[in-house]
Amino acid sequence: MSQERRYFGTDGVRGHVGQYPITPDFVLKLGWAAGRVLAKQGTRKVIIGKDTRISGYMLESALEAGLAAAGLKAIFTGPMPTPAVAYLTQTFRAEAGIVISASHNPYHDNGIKFFSSEGTKLPDEVELAIEAELDKDIECVESSMLGKASRLVDAAGRYIEFCKSTFPHRLSLSGLKIVVDCAHGATYHIAPNVFKELGANVIAMGVEPNGVNINDEVGATDVRALQKRVVEEQADLGLAFDGDGDRLIMVDALGEKVDGDQLAYIIARDALRRGSLKGGVVGTLMTNLGMENGLKQLGIPFARAAVGDRYVMEKLLEKGWNIGAENSGHIILLDSVTTGDAIVSGLRVLTAIVDSEMPLHELTKGMTLYPQVLENVRFSGNSNPLEEPAVLAAVAKVEQTLADKGRVLLRKSGTEPLIRVMVEGEDAELVQQSALDIAQVVKESC
Repeated sequence: MSQERRYFGTDGVRGHVGQYPITPDFVLKLGWAAGRVLAKQGTRKVIIGKDTRISGYMLESALEAGLAAAGLKAIFTGPMPTPAVAYLTQTFRAEAGIVISASHNPYHDNGIKFFSSEGTKLPDEVELAIEAELDKDIECVESSMLGKASRLVDAAGRYIEFCKSTFPHRLSLSGLKIVVDCAHGATYHIAPNVFKELGANVIAMGVEPNGVNINDEVGATDVRALQKRVVEEQADLGLAFDGDGDRLIMVDALGEKVDGDQLAYIIARDALRRGSLKGGVVGTLMTNLGMENGLKQLGIPFARAAVGDRYVMEKLLEKGWNIGAENSGHIILLDSVTTGDAIVSGLRVLTAIVDSEMPLHELTKGMTLYPQVLENVRFSGNSNPLEEPAVLAAVAKVEQTLADKGRVLLRKSGTEPLIRVMVEGEDAELVQQSALDIAQVVKESC
């Protein structure tokens, strides 16, 4: 990319509410700038969804004013998962979709992310074009051309039916007792209904959003409450979504966490069994070595992309494959959706469970997760500790010790001034000590 983006990160514009750029005045201008760039199809309408954060009301009003000034009509869905907005953008042939969400972050953060008319994340060049418009003064279209606002009737019902359509008609979830944790987020009025209507006995939790409890000790980023509930209820499994419904983590009947790497492995193996696997699986630099080895044993190709679901998507399109995942629970299934969709991913895992007549715990046994330790080291200034000879030497020493039974990864965080030190391998104690040793050298080199 030839030009540096000033506002857009790896997943839209995000920050602390009330601090630039997540302020009403900036978001109004962002709506106007996006409207100017995205109005290409002639439909002149934009779908706007949000999660359950209290700041969503303020930000959607600002966005609507900016879009109206650019001559675009805003169609509000109310609280709606990110993948639902991508789906509705496609089906309504809208110019774009906009989601007001900070995903798995606490309520005091928020963000704006965009989808193209095809339901995919915006290419870099479109984001750069929007940033270029932000440098200009707002020019209102002529009064008769101003955009209007309306509400999309039964957006939830439309998306529920879509999710159900991805589950095989010949199968049913009857007989399964599942706990569904919606993180007090955007899936609270959707996910429980999807699984109930497919026959499951559903115990819902995290379905009482109040504007400030999103992701608070619930959901995909903190499954402790779900683990406890699954065991207490003697449920078959639990599903945990994050605040905007694009991440999935599951819990088996024993209360054990099943992460994105394991879920992608289950999905890929089931696709291979059914003869529907197209190519292989894309992971990231953080994907556990155990998943790579597990897929290799099945003869399934594997490729790593940079961290971030947009990079996973790029690699999938480049290779023509359908399954991509991050261990955090972002799972992309391009034969059904255009972006990470936690409910659809959950249904795909449940398909494997019902079809194979094997519990989730059994399905995870084909791969063994290697112990993985992540240490964060804060740094300042323009220094690059990753290029320091002492750091390179420390990494080389650990790599030599681990040989082919582990790996080391150092990278700069994309959102904070942090160096992330990741070590994984078969020997948990060795991995822990190696990560601490490298982190110490990085700290001394900052």
